[in-house]
Amino acid sequence: MAMANAPEYSIPASPPPRFVINQGSLFVVASHRRRHRHPEIDFKSSSSYAGSTLPMAQLKAARVADVPMAVDVVSPAPAHAGAVLEVDAAAGQRAGGRFAVIGHRGKGMNALVSPDRRLQDVKENSIKSFNEAARFPVDYVEFDVHVTKDGCPIIFHDNFIFTEEDGKILDKRVIDLQLEDFLLYGPQNEQGKGGKPLLRKMKDGRIVNWNVQSDDPLCTFQEAFEKVNPRLGFNVELKFDDNLEYQEEELTRILKAILKVVLEYAKDRPIIFSSFQPDAAQLMRKLQSTYPVYFLTNGGTEIYTDVRRNSLEEAIKLCLASGMQGIVSEARGIFRHPTAVPKIKDANLSLLTYGALNNVPEAVYMQHLLGVNGVIVDLVQEITEAVSELIAVPEPDPDAKNLSNGAAKDAATPNFSQREISFLLRLIPELVQ
Repeated sequence: MAMANAPEYSIPASPPPRFVINQGSLFVVASHRRRHRHPEIDFKSSSSYAGSTLPMAQLKAARVADVPMAVDVVSPAPAHAGAVLEVDAAAGQRAGGRFAVIGHRGKGMNALVSPDRRLQDVKENSIKSFNEAARFPVDYVEFDVHVTKDGCPIIFHDNFIFTEEDGKILDKRVIDLQLEDFLLYGPQNEQGKGGKPLLRKMKDGRIVNWNVQSDDPLCTFQEAFEKVNPRLGFNVELKFDDNLEYQEEELTRILKAILKVVLEYAKDRPIIFSSFQPDAAQLMRKLQSTYPVYFLTNGGTEIYTDVRRNSLEEAIKLCLASGMQGIVSEARGIFRHPTAVPKIKDANLSLLTYGALNNVPEAVYMQHLLGVNGVIVDLVQEITEAVSELIAVPEPDPDAKNLSNGAAKDAATPNFSQREISFLLRLIPELVQ
């Protein structure tokens, strides 16, 4: 995903005040905590607010009779629901019915200077990370694909790769490397063989050693198909450098190299393509119709010279004009512009989100209420546990479609009116900001 070269988390948030939401015979209750301006959130199996721990279980169901002076809300109206996923971990079968959780770069991105050691657990975008994610009930793993100079699709996030040689820091643009040269960085598959030191550049300019608790060699796209648990779907981000201009001929060459691997090795594995590069996303949709294509957007949280990237409204227009099946937005974009969600659903598009807020269970739950179909997360264990606790899994609907088949019909999203959702959003102003 985005968040390039900035593997650090600092997420301001406040706990939501106590609220009660009518869901038929149950109310959902969130405990009130004293509000502080932008406290740090501690990414643990429970969320910490202002030095005290708020267990996930405190966002729980309670019977109406047990809730004194419940908030008066209007009668629920049907909400829009899109593509969702139900995964049978044993059989690897998918059908409509469940809010999807997708592992970011596998079991989570590497935040190399974060005090949270979980963000340095296993090497991101590696075979080991993908298979570690498969130990939990995630539906897909998301990863980034470049194409090397000699035409081989590889899995790596950053546009540049760094090493140290004779005391000097050296960098290479990933797409300027031959496959053989790319695979020389970091640990090697061959027993006893050492690779080049692998370093990473932070957004603030610092260059640090890529140290993780469980390392793994760099890998090719083909290897992922051959070595990753077959039950996992692949959310393939088509990577392009914002600082380069691409002609259609070059985009076509890159995308055809990626498609060649998919068509040869995907078999029954669900695949989603996504890209921040509007022309690449459109072209991938033209080149094939087997797999859905999603447009990645910051949802208006950053501004680009290409206006197609600057808002959810522009993303909707682009998807409709080119026949894409969904949008992947920065979660903050959804919280800032929640009225865009029904517009996305009216356009029959699926909606996923990414970003640091997706490591906060309460923020994930709010997105579920809004009608988001799935989240891309770093804290795979914690968020899958929270989702199973907070979001009931309905019986599979044989008529519903999964994420790989485009936008689905009605699914598991609770029924709330726009008035109710607006009320809920006002309870978490720091998330909106």
